[in-house]
Amino acid sequence: MSPKAPQVHLRRMTLADLPQVEALDRACFRTPWPEDSFRYELRPDSTSICLVAELDEAGSEPQIVGMVVVWLIADMAEVATLAVAPQERGRGVGRRLLASALRLAWEAGACKSILEVRVSNTVALHLYYGVGYQPVGLRPGYYEDTHEDALLLTLDPLDPHVLKALEKT
Repeated sequence: MSPKAPQVHLRRMTLADLPQVEALDRACFRTPWPEDSFRYELRPDSTSICLVAELDEAGSEPQIVGMVVVWLIADMAEVATLAVAPQERGRGVGRRLLASALRLAWEAGACKSILEVRVSNTVALHLYYGVGYQPVGLRPGYYEDTHEDALLLTLDPLDPHVLKALEKT
């Protein structure tokens, strides 16, 4: 009998996840979120949608390999951060996380989504364009560390049927 292939499961982020989530954030970004930012997003009165992707391998403790935070602002879902561990990129984890978070945002009343992304982040741009985001503007010098420009992308409208299908691919 061959060993079971590792499975990636999505679930809501919890306070117990913060050490792994913060380590992932530091590993993926030049300017990670400030300390306690993720804890703030998980407070009881928060409307943020915080999900993790957890890798389940037989005989090992589950490991967080992806995370997303989406802010609900009126009828909009703003993607605040999205990260996937380098060794898991290209396997659909980011797409599943994004689609799941946006579907939950739609269920909470959001009808569109926005985000900013570095103009040089071709991997992220490929993901966002693949989900249906379109460029609508440029934020010159947006990133403090390099003064790099950010593209402003929007997904309008959120289509729950499309998002549900993307969660499964």
